[in-house]
Amino acid sequence: MVGSSRISLFLEMMAAERGASLNTLQAYQRDLERFADFLKGQGQRPDRATPSDVRSYLEDLTAEDLSPRTQARHLSSLKQYFLFLMEEGIRNDNPVGEINPPKIGQSLPKFLSVDDTERLLDTARDAKDKEEVRLHALVELLYATGLRVSELVSLKASQTQRDPRILTVLGKGNKERIVPLSLSAREALDTYIAQRQTFLSSGDQVAGHDQGWLFPSRGKSGHLTRHRVGQLLKELAIKSGIDPKKISPHILRHAFATHLLENGADLRSVQKMLGHSDISTTQIYTHVLQDRLQRLVLDHHPLSNKG
Repeated sequence: MVGSSRISLFLEMMAAERGASLNTLQAYQRDLERFADFLKGQGQRPDRATPSDVRSYLEDLTAEDLSPRTQARHLSSLKQYFLFLMEEGIRNDNPVGEINPPKIGQSLPKFLSVDDTERLLDTARDAKDKEEVRLHALVELLYATGLRVSELVSLKASQTQRDPRILTVLGKGNKERIVPLSLSAREALDTYIAQRQTFLSSGDQVAGHDQGWLFPSRGKSGHLTRHRVGQLLKELAIKSGIDPKKISPHILRHAFATHLLENGADLRSVQKMLGHSDISTTQIYTHVLQDRLQRLVLDHHPLSNKG
């Protein structure tokens, strides 16, 4: 019980002092609880873990075929947890300190072609009922702004009413950024907002209990969940004749960035719109464009057809 209570204290610190988002806190909790469950089988507590315990845990993750990236995330969670225990004077060492994370190869983001994106949008535009009107607004916003799905579902209706040309978004680290809205996204949004009240529960409508979420839901959170948005997009992909494995909120975010760069947008502007704190994160999209740039040289350079 002591070990689990210290995990709870760590999560409280991350929320209060570091301003960690709900998604980040849930990820830390999942990782640390998994570590605690593993150690329980060894007769050990997480706050008393040794370097040998941590190595055994990583070997267990490898045996379960978890990717190097996932293993590195687990190791990072453990490192932060043990740093917290050291700051609190609970222990004087970090058992993760001398353990190297697994090597992670650079993976290129998946993205939709312009044609597939247009097919998806065309299907969404053929909205007939209120559910389809909402889905149309979701798709248009994701592709027009490059929002993270967590940012999308946590939008307040008031954020869409300040200036019809832009959205003010609260991103990671509680940093605000401004993203422009395309005309088609604005039109889809306005059409949806006219029907937004119908997504409130009947009780809330009668009592006037509107929490102000742009995409309200009758679930516990009060707004549409990330998981549900993903489900709706896959259903739309099937309806559009597109492999649903190719569609997710994050892939639409990648499409937003890639299509902008393909059409001449500069990297700094894309960085700001995506909300990346470091431009090196945005630069991965230049690798996606490598084939296109090579074709441009081969097709248009005066020496490319000689020899």
